[in-house]
Amino acid sequence: MASKKESNFLNMVLTLFIVAVVAALALGGVYSLTKEPIAIAKQKKLEAAIKAVLPDFDTIIETKVPDKSGDSLTFYYAEKKGKKVGTAIKTFSKEGFGGEIDILVGFLDDGTISNTVVLAQKETPGLGDKMSKSKSDFPDQFIGKNPATFKLYVKKDGGDVDAITAATISSRAFCDALRRAYETFEKSQESRVRNQESGN
Repeated sequence: MASKKESNFLNMVLTLFIVAVVAALALGGVYSLTKEPIAIAKQKKLEAAIKAVLPDFDTIIETKVPDKSGDSLTFYYAEKKGKKVGTAIKTFSKEGFGGEIDILVGFLDDGTISNTVVLAQKETPGLGDKMSKSKSDFPDQFIGKNPATFKLYVKKDGGDVDAITAATISSRAFCDALRRAYETFEKSQESRVRNQESGN
């Protein structure tokens, strides 16, 4: 009959080390197996969001554009048969009740908002999460509006936006993200016009 191993400090450390190595290898394996499917799922979600915020297109050109704070927003210029039909911008706000929110907003060439999609948020369920179209009609009030004349602030702050009931902070964050996108969009439009005039 095999004798029972003596329980001592060395045996405990060795056992703990083996368990840690096996766990690390298992986690690494799971990460390797799921990394690509997760990336593909995220890409499909983004592609669906771009289609939701822009008119029909056949080509997308992706680029990074710096905003006024020095962060970069991702621009997706959409074209159909070589003609630009709109721009989708992945924007954000760090002012949400639950932290950062990520929004994709589509603009037509004149700056009119064609649609919005919330990509990520951690707002309070039943309150701030109503910024998503699937939860309420809050985002509908931005469709067809041009921020040049439609003030992207909640009415409590002197703007034109009806806030989500009992979720003013989340509503302000949504507006902040759209303002960031619009201001960056306008600057990029001005730069493009200047480049065209100078022949670049």
